[in-house]
Amino acid sequence: MRARQLEVFCMIMRCGTVTGAAAMLNISQPALSQVLLHAEDELGFKLFNRIKGRLVPTQEAEELYPEAERIFSELGALRRRTADMRHGRTGLVRLAASTPPSLSIVPHAMAAFRDEHPEITVRSLIAPYLNIVDMLRNNDATLAVAMNNQAVHDLEVETVGHAEMVCLMPKDHPLAARAEIRFPDLAEETLISYRVNTLPGRALAGVAAAEGMSYAPAIEIDVSMTAFPFVRQRLGIAILDGLVPWADFPGVAVRPFRPVTRMPIAILSNASRPLSNSHKMMRDHLRAACRRLEDAQSGH
Repeated sequence: MRARQLEVFCMIMRCGTVTGAAAMLNISQPALSQVLLHAEDELGFKLFNRIKGRLVPTQEAEELYPEAERIFSELGALRRRTADMRHGRTGLVRLAASTPPSLSIVPHAMAAFRDEHPEITVRSLIAPYLNIVDMLRNNDATLAVAMNNQAVHDLEVETVGHAEMVCLMPKDHPLAARAEIRFPDLAEETLISYRVNTLPGRALAGVAAAEGMSYAPAIEIDVSMTAFPFVRQRLGIAILDGLVPWADFPGVAVRPFRPVTRMPIAILSNASRPLSNSHKMMRDHLRAACRRLEDAQSGH
């Protein structure tokens, strides 16, 4: 598989749609589809099947993806590192984040950091949690923030806050009239939420069990942002992290989920690589942004 084909394959797997992948790669959908077809021709097997207008990865694609993603990340790291060397960049902060903190915590931290240090270049990277771990290990990122505080043997993991779960629904849905939502309220609804074997999935499964219900999303997601178009299309109601500023999204209503269910927010770094002063300053601003978020959630 050639570098461009690898890039297209990984981006489709990340985004789940040709439209999303093409937008991320800044190419047309026909061009992306053509690269995918060439890749499948050269490989001799299909990577995706079209089912009801959606791209569904084949078993071969699922098996290839972890290794392809690793190589794709390493290629990206090599390209960026050589570009830095070519342009003689110094004072570079490499900050990675999963999608929810990238839309809430990172912008506040970035604004404060840039006010104090406009001369320092900040490279902001967005990736799923598992990719962030690899980026820290490969030195493609030096600092990261994610909604996962599980211990990792070669990383420093600092819990800096928590985000409450919320319910997302179409704006005119009858449940939007309620001040808060519980699992029994969703008994007759199609549930959109995290896979059971993820950190938020396990937390929600525990809440459902305490309510005498089972946790079985009809539409499973890995990244909270992917639920937005499903909710807009009235496919169901989603239980998601409240870190994404859902109230700013058109056509949907956001309501607190009860009982209060929180997900950890953590700052991660490579345990074997001391942080530079620039990265330490960015870490301080990330901590401050998380404190402001928790104060806002508690009404302070």
